[in-house]
Amino acid sequence: MTTSLSPDTITSAFDEALHRADLVAAELRATAAERDRANAAPTAEIELLRSHDLLQVGEPVELGGSGLNYAQTQQITRRIARGDTSIAHLLGYHYAQQRIAHLFGTPEQAEALSRRNAQEKLFWGGVQNPRGGSGLVLTRDEDGFRLNGRRTFASGAGVGDQLSVTATFGDALVFLSLPAGKEGFTPLGDWDNIGQRLTDSGGVEFVNTPISRDEILGDPDSPPTFTAFQQLVTPHWQLAFVNFYIGTAEGALDEALDWTRLNASAWETSGLEAATDDPYILELVGELRAEITAAVLLADRAGDALQHALDIGEALTDEQRAVAAVAIAEAKYVTTKVSLDAASRLFEIQGARATTTDYGFDRHWRNLRTHTVHDPVAYKAREVGDWTLNHRAPQFSLYS
Repeated sequence: MTTSLSPDTITSAFDEALHRADLVAAELRATAAERDRANAAPTAEIELLRSHDLLQVGEPVELGGSGLNYAQTQQITRRIARGDTSIAHLLGYHYAQQRIAHLFGTPEQAEALSRRNAQEKLFWGGVQNPRGGSGLVLTRDEDGFRLNGRRTFASGAGVGDQLSVTATFGDALVFLSLPAGKEGFTPLGDWDNIGQRLTDSGGVEFVNTPISRDEILGDPDSPPTFTAFQQLVTPHWQLAFVNFYIGTAEGALDEALDWTRLNASAWETSGLEAATDDPYILELVGELRAEITAAVLLADRAGDALQHALDIGEALTDEQRAVAAVAIAEAKYVTTKVSLDAASRLFEIQGARATTTDYGFDRHWRNLRTHTVHDPVAYKAREVGDWTLNHRAPQFSLYS
C-alpha cells in the first residue's frame, strides 16, 4: 500500500520525523554512558521512540503512519545513532523487519501488519541471524505447525511486541511474524558484550512453539523462491548497518568537539592559549569531518539505490538487484572504515583526560567494533571488486 501524498507533504513529514529523531538522540546522548554501564533491557528507550512517533513512520498516512519510504526511515536510524548506537541498531532492525511482510507475505498479510504497526506503534524484534546455535526448524503438527530450536543472537527479541523470525521448513527457508509472548519462546537474557550493550541481542529458544498458518508469511506450501525483488531482504538490513555506523561517527565527533571546546588544554610547547587553535588538532578535525561527510554521501547514495529497486517491485531484474546490493556494499565498506577510525582517533583531539571512565567516550569504538564484525567487511570489498572487474553479482545470502 502506498500513500497519495504530494512530494511536498512527504518532505514535510520527513523533516518533522528527523526533528523528532534529533530530540530523541539528544535525550539519549545525555545518559548514554550511564546506561551503557548499567546494561539493562532497553524498555524505556523503546518507549521513548514510541512516544515520539518514530516506530510507525514507514507506514501509510491513511493507516496512521508518516508515509516515509524505506531509505528515509534509515536516515532516522542515522540520527538516533548520533545519540546512542545501541538504540539506533534496534530501530534500524525494526524498520527492516517491518518491511519483510511486503517481500514475502501475501498482500493481505502485508496490509494487516502495516495497519497494526501504524495503529499500535509496535516495536519489532528479530530472530533472523543465520549463524549460531542449532537454528530454528518449523514442522507440521496436525492442522498447524511447531517451531523448535535456538539462536545465540537475536536483537530486541526479549522486548519486542512482534518478532520477525526465519526458520527452515523442510529444504526451504520461511519467514514468520509472531506476536510477543508465544508459548514455548524464551529469551535467554545472556547478552553481555563489550559494545551494543543495550540491544537485547542475546540468545533465544523455541520449544514446541505453536505456529498458526497465518503467522507464516506467504504460503508454506509454496515457500519463497527468492526472486530478485525478494532478495532485497538482505540489503534492507545492510542499509541499516551503514546508517547506524556513520551516524555513530557523526555523533562521536560532535561529542568530542563539544568536550574539547569546554575542557581541552593547549599543549605546553605549542605556544598557544587554546587547544582549539592547535594546528594538529585542526588538521585531524578536518580530516575526520571530510571522511565522515564523504561516507554520509555514500550512505545516501546507497539508500537511493535500494529505494529505486524497491520502487520497481516484482519486475526487478537480477542486474538491478545487483546494482543496489553493490552500492550498499560500497557504503558498508567505507562507513565501517571511517567510523572505526573516527571513534579511535577522537582521543587525539580531546586529550588524556577524556579517557576518564565517567565520560564513557570509549563506548563509540566498542559499539562499532562489536557490530562491524557481524559480517566481515572484507567480503563486501571482494563483492565490489568482483562486480567491478568481472561483472559478477554478489551471491544472495542473508549477508549479501
